Amino acid sequence: MSHLDRLRAVFRRALNLPADTDVDGLEYRAIPQWDSLAHMALIAAMEDEFSVMIDTDEMIDMSSFAKAAELLEKHGIGAAAI
Repeated sequence: MSHLDRLRAVFRRALNLPADTDVDGLEYRAIPQWDSLAHMALIAAMEDEFSVMIDTDEMIDMSSFAKAAELLEKHGIGAAAI
């Protein structure tokens, strides 16, 4: 499973979305499920899945699936461009 596929699965799990939901274009607060509380759960799930530590500035900047993929790249996780 690619890093992007793993990230997609993390988003679906953390946001309680159906398994077939397309999350690639998803943005923070674009859906009711992705509120501030879910954002923290999503960050924690990403940290667990990819064994990274995400700092406060990164949490604030992570406003979309694409930004999350960029964040993983920054941490050395090979999440290729969407």
